[in-house]
Amino acid sequence: MNHVASSLRRRTLIAAIAASIGVLGISAPAFAQPWPAKPITLIVPFPAGGTTDVLARALAEKLQQSLGQPVIVESRPGAGATLGADYVAKAKPDGYTLLIGAVHHTIASSVYKKLPYDFQRDFIPITGIALVPNVLVVNASATPAKSVPELVAALKAHPGQWSYGSNGNGTAQHLIGTQFQNATGTTLLHVPYKGSGPLATDLLGGQIQMSFDTVTPVLPHIKAGKLRALAVTTAKRSSALPDVPTLEEMGLKGFDIGTWFGVLAPVATPKDIVTRLNAEMVKVIQAPEFRQRMQEIGAEPTGGSSEQLAAQIRQETGKFARLVKEANVQIE
Repeated sequence: MNHVASSLRRRTLIAAIAASIGVLGISAPAFAQPWPAKPITLIVPFPAGGTTDVLARALAEKLQQSLGQPVIVESRPGAGATLGADYVAKAKPDGYTLLIGAVHHTIASSVYKKLPYDFQRDFIPITGIALVPNVLVVNASATPAKSVPELVAALKAHPGQWSYGSNGNGTAQHLIGTQFQNATGTTLLHVPYKGSGPLATDLLGGQIQMSFDTVTPVLPHIKAGKLRALAVTTAKRSSALPDVPTLEEMGLKGFDIGTWFGVLAPVATPKDIVTRLNAEMVKVIQAPEFRQRMQEIGAEPTGGSSEQLAAQIRQETGKFARLVKEANVQIE
């Protein structure tokens, strides 16, 4: 009898709790589930196969192990990486849709006259992933130049007949190409692509003659002898290409542009979720296995706090605003 009474009391209590939740308009799953309770999506604003995609997949693979939920990498390319950024800026701020941002977004803030989002106002930085040097490469079979001076001489001998590819208007590669022309007094045709994959295809096929892409997608082709690396665009040489000089070493002063990558969330994402994401991501990025993977693709892992990435974004937005103005680069 006592057992029956006890069972009835439990059922009555459960019913009362359920009724209370219903009155408050809260569903039972939402009331109880901690974050993360479903898959997380990393939005890559470039096509698959490029540096952003490679970094996102390396991070996602380890992150899903620590978070206990699938981490999906989804490409949303176009408009110099701004379409993917806009998608995340307008996503629900619940920690399930994140952006793999890059230096391109700090440049786009000045290059595009109108953007549907504000990169500093509409996002919360989570952490940096890696820094990847950019490298000036030419098609080895179609281009005889074996050094920057030889390349400049060829460009001046045939003005307007050479083209370079970039990952889109307003990206780091676009700005580097513009600076290179200004510094050397040469004229190049800029051919924008949606990402490194299609760019590399045309570069290898001879449709374009050169690019200033990140080291990661071109490294295998350099090692295979299909592309020839003439210089890196950062102040220091790349550990992946230690024999390749910097543009500054080649006499072009003031060149120091590399490509950083980081993770950002929509601005209203709860602070506890941002803190958790930062802790889990930094743990992955600082792990020996991840660092080894980064070295293989010519990247330098970073990590760090949300505040550090926010400060970097502020600093570089100002820096590129000056460079964009000097180079007179503007896109409608």
